[in-house]
Amino acid sequence: MLKNIKNGVFSTFKIIGKSVEWFEVIVLSLGVCALASLLITNVIARTFFKSIYFAEEISELLVILITFTGVSYAVRKARHVRMGAIFDAMNPKIQKVLIFLICGISAIVMFLMSRYSYDYMMMSRRMLHRTPALRLPYWFFLIIIPIGFFSAGIQYIRTIVKNIVEKDVWLSPEQQGDYEAEELRSIVEKHEDLAENIFMVEEVVKDKDKV
Repeated sequence: MLKNIKNGVFSTFKIIGKSVEWFEVIVLSLGVCALASLLITNVIARTFFKSIYFAEEISELLVILITFTGVSYAVRKARHVRMGAIFDAMNPKIQKVLIFLICGISAIVMFLMSRYSYDYMMMSRRMLHRTPALRLPYWFFLIIIPIGFFSAGIQYIRTIVKNIVEKDVWLSPEQQGDYEAEELRSIVEKHEDLAENIFMVEEVVKDKDKV
């Protein structure tokens, strides 16, 4: 009974994690495409016709959206800046201690930044700040900031839990080693599987030829 409940809880958290990751990827992909399209269009319009008057405001919104959505995604995939030269030189036991220390301090900082950014957003809302061109409420541009910081803090907590549960050192809840190293390892493994399949096919063909 207890095992089923535990499995159910882990499954629920896994589904939530995948859903959040899917949302982050969609936002980052569409945000970058929209920002690039808007800037290119504005350059063409300014050169041949007339500049798009709201391009700067929408660009600012997209930059904020991409940046603070990317904070959580970077922590999830261990793509954030870290002192790898020192960390990688340590033995696994010290790495475990360091990862707990780094993630704990980082989580506290992220939660504090989430709190401060939320206060700033609410202050902007109370003071009725609006954008110059579109006259949109400026606090609307800031919603993603506390959400991004809070989500990054959650990812650091998940990393701590992952390192408690697992024996090996995990840099993030979904990334054990360097992102590039794991990508290269997966590519090598795929090619090894392909080479083995080709070798097996060649052996079968040789056996048929002998028969």
